[in-house]
Amino acid sequence: MEDIKNAPAKEAAYAGSSPIDNGQSDIRRDHEAIDPVSGVKRGLKTRHLSMMALAGIIGPGLLIGSGGALSSGGPASLLIGFGLIGLIAFSIMQSLGELTTLYPTAGAFTKLSDRFVDPALGAAVGWNYFIIWAAVLANEYNVISAVLVFWSDKLPQYGYFLIFWFAFLAFQMLGVESFGEAEFWLALIKLLGLTAYFLFSIVYVSGGVNGDAVGFRYWHDPGAWAGNGFRGLASVFVFCSTFYAGVESVAVAATETRNPTKAVPLAIRQVFWRIIFVYMGSAFFFGLTCPANADGLVNGESRALKSPMTIAIQNAGWEGGVHLINSFIFITCVSAVNSSIYIGSRTVLFMAQDGKAPRFLGYTNLRGVPVFAIIFTNLFGALSMMNVSTGASKAYGYIVNLSGVSTFLVWGAISFTHIRFRSAWRTQGKDIAELPFKSLWYPWNAYFGLGANLFLALVQGWTTLSPFKADTFVDAYILLPLFAVIYFGFKWWNKTSYLRLWQIDLESGRRQDRDSAKEEQAIGDPVEGRAGNDSIATKLWRNF
Repeated sequence: MEDIKNAPAKEAAYAGSSPIDNGQSDIRRDHEAIDPVSGVKRGLKTRHLSMMALAGIIGPGLLIGSGGALSSGGPASLLIGFGLIGLIAFSIMQSLGELTTLYPTAGAFTKLSDRFVDPALGAAVGWNYFIIWAAVLANEYNVISAVLVFWSDKLPQYGYFLIFWFAFLAFQMLGVESFGEAEFWLALIKLLGLTAYFLFSIVYVSGGVNGDAVGFRYWHDPGAWAGNGFRGLASVFVFCSTFYAGVESVAVAATETRNPTKAVPLAIRQVFWRIIFVYMGSAFFFGLTCPANADGLVNGESRALKSPMTIAIQNAGWEGGVHLINSFIFITCVSAVNSSIYIGSRTVLFMAQDGKAPRFLGYTNLRGVPVFAIIFTNLFGALSMMNVSTGASKAYGYIVNLSGVSTFLVWGAISFTHIRFRSAWRTQGKDIAELPFKSLWYPWNAYFGLGANLFLALVQGWTTLSPFKADTFVDAYILLPLFAVIYFGFKWWNKTSYLRLWQIDLESGRRQDRDSAKEEQAIGDPVEGRAGNDSIATKLWRNF
């Protein structure tokens, strides 16, 4: 297996020894595209990573799951929940930006946890992060199948699932360039679709659609809190954390990025706009145009995939609008499934290469495609068939809780890893000016991220205590002891140790970009060095 994996290196070495080979430079350059540590291909361009940061993984969680959050807590809870989790996400991305720009290593924050804390923490973080994407993937397959059943039930839901399971598997085998290009255009469609809905919302609440000026009516009836008060607000946090899961995925993709020192900082900056436009915009307009007590939100099984967008368009008088929204949801599902398989497969690939997962999952072919990791990750999509016995909405609730708690644990670990890195950097006498990307407001930002995530991980399931519900309580808290079991089990089995600050390696793992500024401009990616000569419109486009 190692011989297969190292074949590109041998090929390039052989080609380089032949002075008469006219394709020598091309072969050498192709070899440079393969990361020598992980075997994946460095094929993602800056614009690919930027669009992933802006709109990647936006899918049914936001468009449909926000309906459950709205019905539980009302429009005020939805806005506060999105805002608070947005602050935490911003903090996490600042920490991650500093780490991954300096060390765009295979394994992202799981490997960084190994390096700056303890390999046992890397194992616990890695498996919890994989659980996020296994759960999210199952939900997305659930939604994409249910959308098609809504249009036509002549084929059973498992039939649609099997068709798409094989289709997504085949597409992932094409390689990272195909994934990046597809995600770029799908993400653009998602942004345009949300923009169109926001414009519709403004016209609708102003009375420009049917003459009924809704305004802030739904904030008064059924009310800003939907009659649930703080209890409703607390329940919204888990939903919101699931919607935000994926903002950190730029770190996973950094290894397969052509120019991480340019692409990663740009993607990190754009996460701010994602929080403001996508999440806060959606929370505001969903609460403005859809009542929290709408039957479609409370009884999700009554009709397929009721989202706040669908209900708002129907209330405006366009009953057929459900097909337009379902078409938009279908497109977002295609993108979200694609992204979930990509992130989950890379996570388990890097863990396998570090001895934290079965070794065969660490294999990559000659084109840098992690074949077995992709198949393994995609298999978890079969969890979507839970809805056959538990119902689509109930299955969604179970899955959301799992992915939400894992998100808090992983984000908290990222903040802690960043704190350890900075402490080691100071202890070893290094200058902060050497960092290519500096986290804003350190250390307060990092400590805020750590504290907030630990707090939310502990309190997110308190609503299951009164009245006590055993099944939802277990679902809400099962991952907390599992995290500890993985950590201490890996530590005991592998005899790992908690690293002291002076033991931490701060030198190895830094990587040069593949493209020079001239080459990057030729392939259509922005070059930060020429930003001073750009027009205002170009600067806005680059930073948004």
